[in-house]
Amino acid sequence: MLRDIDQFFLSREEPAKSCLLALRQIILQQDPAISESVKYGIPCFSYGKKMFCFLWTERKTGWPYILFVEGKRLDHPLLDAGDRKRMKVLRMDPEQDLPVDVIDTLLQEALDLYRNGTIRIS
Repeated sequence: MLRDIDQFFLSREEPAKSCLLALRQIILQQDPAISESVKYGIPCFSYGKKMFCFLWTERKTGWPYILFVEGKRLDHPLLDAGDRKRMKVLRMDPEQDLPVDVIDTLLQEALDLYRNGTIRIS
């Protein structure tokens, strides 16, 4: 029997499916304290007991993105807040190579907010 999180990824269409699976692996490899679950019907990644990012796809384009919960504290030209006050997204074109260096940098910056106590995890 598949877990809900696995079912989410396997139910996606290509090329978004492969992109989302790659993003999942990149996120999980950042720190052994990261856990994954399904919240609000989408993949959620937590550090300690705090959610720090989600994976989802845009309705119009179908393109995957990483949503950073504390995105307002991150500054990068590829991040977009849209109408959000707290969160920002990093969109991916599933037809292009992933910007792994950018993803790694932003994930580490986001995790550092939790590691250094800026965001309390207890």
